[in-house]
Amino acid sequence: MSHGPRSGLAAVSSALLAMSRHLEVRDVLKTIVASARELLDAEYAALGVPDDHGGFAQFVVDGVSEEQWKAIGPLPRQHGILAAMLHEARAERLADVRKDPRFEGWPKAHPDLVDFLGLPIRDGDEVIGALFLANKNCERPQGDCGFTEDDEELLGILAQHAAIALTNARLYERSRELTIAEERSRLAHELHDAVSQKLFSLRLTAQAAARLVDRDPSRAKGELQQVAVLAAEAADELRAAVVELRPAALDEDGLVATLRTQIQVLDRAHSARVTFAGHGVKALPASQEEALLRVAQEALHNALRHSGADHVDVTLDRRGGGAVLRVTDDGSGFDTRAVRHAGRHLGLVSMRDRASGAGGTLTVESVPGKGTVIEMEVPGG
Repeated sequence: MSHGPRSGLAAVSSALLAMSRHLEVRDVLKTIVASARELLDAEYAALGVPDDHGGFAQFVVDGVSEEQWKAIGPLPRQHGILAAMLHEARAERLADVRKDPRFEGWPKAHPDLVDFLGLPIRDGDEVIGALFLANKNCERPQGDCGFTEDDEELLGILAQHAAIALTNARLYERSRELTIAEERSRLAHELHDAVSQKLFSLRLTAQAAARLVDRDPSRAKGELQQVAVLAAEAADELRAAVVELRPAALDEDGLVATLRTQIQVLDRAHSARVTFAGHGVKALPASQEEALLRVAQEALHNALRHSGADHVDVTLDRRGGGAVLRVTDDGSGFDTRAVRHAGRHLGLVSMRDRASGAGGTLTVESVPGKGTVIEMEVPGG
């Protein structure tokens, strides 16, 4: 191999560890490609995941700039050497890919590839991807060192582990989709049970008010006041049901893991990008963890349902013996001077009550058109 035994083993180990750290399919694909290119010292590397229509569902490259990639144009189809790897499921090692009879050329902006090494990625009998490298870096003046049998063997080891990592990532994404479906189903049941009776009463009261408005305006006014009360109660029930959209394992998993899991679900369920980072937070009293979680849920609900944000960022950091939660969005924002009017609509009153009840503080920063930052700090135990 091009590396010594110790450095080669360390490089393989680093590559395999890097692949195992990611759970998102796209991140796994990018890590596989970058690891293969570095491990075999190639100028270019790519990995294609085939679809069922003669093209690629995903295609990841390393060694090509973003500008080059845009100039190249549409994703390749399954033809030439790529098709051979996918359909015949065997390795391809060529001194000059351009001289192979299956070579069909490439777009004008495509880099010039010479020596080539490609392997299918297999899960049992199924080919789930094609991994290939081109242009082995070498110091020979002629520049014709090419890939070796040792390189092919090493890439084969990497491809086997890539299959495991890619399969695990797919299973993880499917499990997240199931989690979203289960949460939606549970919420639908809760909404039906908690709100349907109130909505039914609201409808009957409104009908009664409509009948009374001409012959007994005073009684009609009373019925309309009752409609307002029932509507407020129904809204509270709806808000409570949405806030309950969370894993029930806070005591078992802790606040950081619970927040991370919920935000992963929300990120999949909404068009906005929702991110989370937690740093150095130790276990807090149960009442404070519950309050932080509830405030985070309420703030996330506001950002995702009302603000029109493209990105919502949640952080939870240690501060002294306690913690500080920040929920930042790039949405429409609002005028904090009108917070008395907006407070109940946005749940700010309940958030302040939760923060105060846990011995903490809540601050809100917002400007129309410039997003909102909600910060809650608790002192710890």
